[in-house]
Amino acid sequence: MSRPAEHPVAPPVVFVDTERLALDFVECPPPPLSDGERREVDRRWAETRGRNPATFDGPLVAALGLDLAGPGRATVRWARTTYRHRALREIRPPGDVPGSVYVTVLLPTDEGLVLGRGSRTTAAPGRWSLPGGAAEPPPAGCPLGLAALRGHAVRELAEEVGVTSPEAELRLWALTRGTPFGSLGFHFLAPSAPADLVRHRHAALAAAESARGVGPELDAIGFAAPGGPAPAPFPCADYLPQVLERYAAAG
Repeated sequence: MSRPAEHPVAPPVVFVDTERLALDFVECPPPPLSDGERREVDRRWAETRGRNPATFDGPLVAALGLDLAGPGRATVRWARTTYRHRALREIRPPGDVPGSVYVTVLLPTDEGLVLGRGSRTTAAPGRWSLPGGAAEPPPAGCPLGLAALRGHAVRELAEEVGVTSPEAELRLWALTRGTPFGSLGFHFLAPSAPADLVRHRHAALAAAESARGVGPELDAIGFAAPGGPAPAPFPCADYLPQVLERYAAAG
C-alpha cells in the first residue's frame, strides 16, 4: 500500500531578486477593523502588557504587498500601524493579515556575522537575530524608501550593538518576503569590523543602558562562524537560517 504524498513545507521566507529591480513605495490606508476585531486586538494587547509591562505600542510600517509593476520595477504597498495590531495574526486567516516591514544589518567580522539575543524587555526575549528591527513610519508627509530604511538600519545597529556606520556604506544585500503574512525584510550589508571591537562596543553600550535602568536591547551577542553554513542558534528569527545559508553560499 503506497504512503500518502507529503506536502512540501514552504520556507519561512523567499528571496526577491533586487539586482536589477527598482522599488517604488506607495503609502496606503491601513486595513479597516471591525468593532469586534478592534475590541479583541485591545484585549490581547492588554494581556501582552500584563505579561511584559515594558512592551510599547510603537509605530510600525505594515507591508500590504509587493507588486511587480513591469520589467525591472516593483511597488511596495505599505501603511502606518502599531505593534498591537500584530494580534490580527491570531484573529484573521494569514492571507487577510498585513505583514511588517523590517530591516537587518549583516555586520561581518573576523569571527563571522554578528548576531544578538533579545533581552527580556523586547518583544521577543531570548530570540537570536541579526541586529535590526521593525521599521518605523516616516513623519507624516515624508516618503518611505530605501534611503529611509537604510537610515533605520544604521540606527538599529548603533542602538543594539554600539557600532556606527555611515549610511552610504550600507548596501541592500537582500530582500525577503515572508510566506505566512508577506512581511518584507530589507537586509543591508555593512563594512566589516573586528570582532573584539564589536564586543567592546556592545559591552560599553550594555553598561551605559543598565546604568540608566533600562537595560540593553540585546543581552548577548554572538557570531555566525564564517567559511560555511553554520546552524542558527535556537530560538531565532524565522528568516535567520535562510539568510545565514545564503550568505555562506555567496562566499
